[in-house]
Amino acid sequence: MNGVTPLHSIGELSARTGVPVRTIRFYSDTGLLPPTDRTPAGYRRYGDAALGRLHLICALRELDVDLATVRRVLDGDLSVAEVAAAHADATALHIRALRLRHSVLRLVALRGSSTEETVLMHHLTRLTAHERRRMVADFVVGLGTGTPHSRSAVTALRTALPELPDEPSDAQLAAWVEIAELIADDGFRARLAQTALPPADEGALPGVYPETAAELIPFVRQTVAAARAAGVDAEGDDAVPVVDAVVERFAAVLGRHDGPDLREWMAGQFEAGHDPVVERYWRLVWTVNDWQVIPGHLPFQPWMVQALRRPRPAAHG
Repeated sequence: MNGVTPLHSIGELSARTGVPVRTIRFYSDTGLLPPTDRTPAGYRRYGDAALGRLHLICALRELDVDLATVRRVLDGDLSVAEVAAAHADATALHIRALRLRHSVLRLVALRGSSTEETVLMHHLTRLTAHERRRMVADFVVGLGTGTPHSRSAVTALRTALPELPDEPSDAQLAAWVEIAELIADDGFRARLAQTALPPADEGALPGVYPETAAELIPFVRQTVAAARAAGVDAEGDDAVPVVDAVVERFAAVLGRHDGPDLREWMAGQFEAGHDPVVERYWRLVWTVNDWQVIPGHLPFQPWMVQALRRPRPAAHG
C-alpha cells in the first residue's frame, strides 16, 4: 500500500451509490461527472471526489433541480443554499397548485358537474388574483350606471369585495365559483342593483305606512337576532313564544286580530321585503373572505317566514 486512493470503475460506483450504470455514464458524457482517470484500455475510473460529486448530483436531481442548475452548482456559480431557496419557493407554488387542483376535482365530483361546468370551474380557479379582482370590479362598476339606487348598491358592494386567498379551503373555492357564476348572470345583476342593501326599516313592510313599518321592524329584527344568538330553531318549539311576541306587537300596532290570516299576511310581507338570492351572494362573500357570521347582521325575514308558517301545536282543553 503506497497511500494512493483507489479508483473505482463505473460498476463499482454504481454498486456503492445505487445509481444505474447508464445514468452514471450519461452524467459523465455531459460533463457533470468527469472521470478522474482512464485505464490504458480507455475505461473510466473515479476517485472519492467523484463519488461525493455523484451524491450531490443525485440529491439535487431528486429535489427536481434541472441539469443546467446542477451544472452551475458544480461549477461554483451557485451555492446549494441559493438553489435550495429558489426551489423551495417553486415547490411551494407547485404544492399550492396541486392543492387547488385537488379542491377543483373534489368540487366537480361533489356537484356532478357537466363537461361545460368543469371547463368553466377550471378556468375560474386558474385566474390570477389580479384577474379575479378585475372581474369583480368590472361587475360592480357595471351596476353603477343605472339609477341612484343602483349607485348606492355599488357603494355597499365595494365595502365587501370577495378576495379568494392563495390557498383556499374547499368551501372558499366552492363559494368563489358560485359567486363567479352569479355575477355572470344578467338576472342576478338586476336583482343586486335593486337589493344589495337591506331595505330601510320604513321600506321593509311594503304593505303598511312607512311610519308604521319603522315602528315594527326594529322590534322584529332585535327579537330574531336574540333568538338566533340563543340557538332557537325557527321550526322548533322554542320559536313559538318568539313568534307570538312578534305577532302580538303587530296585532297591537295594526289593530288586527292575532290569527292565521294575520300570520300569513306577515309572512307574505317579509317575503316581499327580502331577496334570498342576494342574501346568498353575501353569505358566499363571507365564506370566501373567511368572515364570521354575526346573527344580528343576518336578514330576519327568512327566520320569521319559516317560524310563522310552522304548524302551530293544537290547543288542549
